[in-house]
Amino acid sequence: MKSKNLKNSFLIIALFSATVAMAQHKYENTPPEVSPMPMKPEMTEIWEPEVKAITPAKTLGNAPSDAIILFDGKNLEQWVSQKDVNKPAGWKIVDKDYMEVVPGSGAIQTKMTFGDCQLHLEWSAPDVVLDGGQARGNSGVFFQNRYELQILDSYNNRTYNNGQAGSIYKDHPPLVNAVKTPLEWNTYDAIYTAPRFKADGRIDAPARITVFLNGVLVQNNTTINGLTLYIGLHNYPTSHGDDVISLQDHDSKNQFRNIWIRKL
Repeated sequence: MKSKNLKNSFLIIALFSATVAMAQHKYENTPPEVSPMPMKPEMTEIWEPEVKAITPAKTLGNAPSDAIILFDGKNLEQWVSQKDVNKPAGWKIVDKDYMEVVPGSGAIQTKMTFGDCQLHLEWSAPDVVLDGGQARGNSGVFFQNRYELQILDSYNNRTYNNGQAGSIYKDHPPLVNAVKTPLEWNTYDAIYTAPRFKADGRIDAPARITVFLNGVLVQNNTTINGLTLYIGLHNYPTSHGDDVISLQDHDSKNQFRNIWIRKL
């Protein structure tokens, strides 16, 4: 008799627990009047976090308020010699306006390191045309000190397509040739996405770049196939993190001004 009462007690407890559970959860068995339910404007409105406000430049091409000024004509304090990073950059400043390559002095690089970024840079080939092909106004800007956006006087100057101005050197030619004459300034505006690597060092997502040359799109979210090489196929031999921006000395008196960058 005792065992039967115990079973009944367990049954009552179980039924009570089920009743409590059903009371806690309301199951809707009646479909809505309209299915699927109509969207309301606020369902797709995102309010937080609030978008950060910055101050754009009054003159298009000048630096916005959140940019890092790499060169404004005053000094080369943001740059060092690539031959010896403990020494200042060996290029010269002209008229407190632009810097000019001193051939043979070597490349220069930023003191700061960068990954994803927006870069604005203005450049001009030497005023006097002395040579042709790759010997004419040759330089380059290297992202993460590895991947080159070519600088060359490509105004009426035929060379291989993936070596002219606006190219990712020996990788991708520009969509068009939008270079101005040697007596004028050219402008690069680049959006660079750094490569991502797996834990074992293998490439996970290659670098990508979008480039406007003088306001004209010349690289459209282009995949960079790897380390810039003069000979051989480009590749990603080793993983790396943020690194410097460097400007090439290719024995040509190229000129640079108004360089600024935004970390993305």
